[in-house]
Amino acid sequence: MGSNTQIRNYPLVSVITVVYGQLEVTLEMLSSLKKISYPNIEIIVVDNASPNCNPNILKQAFPSIHLITNHENLGFAGANNIGIINSNGKYVLLLNNDTIVECDFLEPLVEKLESDPQIGAVSPKIRFFSEPDTLQYVGMTPINPYSIRNHSIAYCEKDKGQYDMDTITMYAHGAAMMLPIKIIKEIGLMSQAYFLYYEELDWGYRLRQAGYQIYYVYNSLVYHKESITTGATSPLKTYYLNRSRLLYMRRNIHGIKFLISLLFQIFISIPKNSFVFIIKGKFKLLSAYYRAIGWHVRNIFNKSLHHNPSFQ
Repeated sequence: MGSNTQIRNYPLVSVITVVYGQLEVTLEMLSSLKKISYPNIEIIVVDNASPNCNPNILKQAFPSIHLITNHENLGFAGANNIGIINSNGKYVLLLNNDTIVECDFLEPLVEKLESDPQIGAVSPKIRFFSEPDTLQYVGMTPINPYSIRNHSIAYCEKDKGQYDMDTITMYAHGAAMMLPIKIIKEIGLMSQAYFLYYEELDWGYRLRQAGYQIYYVYNSLVYHKESITTGATSPLKTYYLNRSRLLYMRRNIHGIKFLISLLFQIFISIPKNSFVFIIKGKFKLLSAYYRAIGWHVRNIFNKSLHHNPSFQ
């Protein structure tokens, strides 16, 4: 991994990945991570109470990793927060366990953050693992304050070099995003109210509110095996995606925009989505959708949903 002199010239990066089952997928990710050219990393694996498998298999295969075993599933944000609290790096890289990294992917991310203290987060170019010439992420559009939706720029486009420039973007991608630990201590950890989906968008909003910029870094490349854990259109994904979308609205949309957004959800989004599920015969997804809405009804006065855990 290089001499001590080389390591001193590279700030320590704490790579944090969360595991919930799918040990074989995680082993493939760790194997790619061990081949990178960046000489100064620590790897923190947070097992989120994986059912029916032994996370110690990961430690046996890669003895140098720091394995943390949770006794309950804390969700994406909660598990990553545990990893961050136990990290030692100047930077933390949240990296999905269903990714494969290029050997030189880390240097451009570090260089970008080192170049400007006002950069609060960076994400690499992300392509689909199953279609390695096809883009998943080169930046994100703003979230519409009424529909609470946005999209990943160039999603499913073939990569012909048309996005080969670093650009400011509204949000980093939760599959691979790196932040300075100093800034996390300033703005706080990810909100654990989300459990799954939108937590990195919420974090990005808080970063920008604190005056920091978020960058897509074009010459860093990661491949993503999307939706391996939750399934492409599973009831689990439907429940948490819609629950988290409404939670983002409650936490980050204010004033008259919040009122319009709420009315939009009640009179447009909910009837439209219900109709689509019914027409397509997706009754399990419809049930999950209404459970997501019901969660908000039950937690309508829950002030803890607006809490951001601190990290000092």
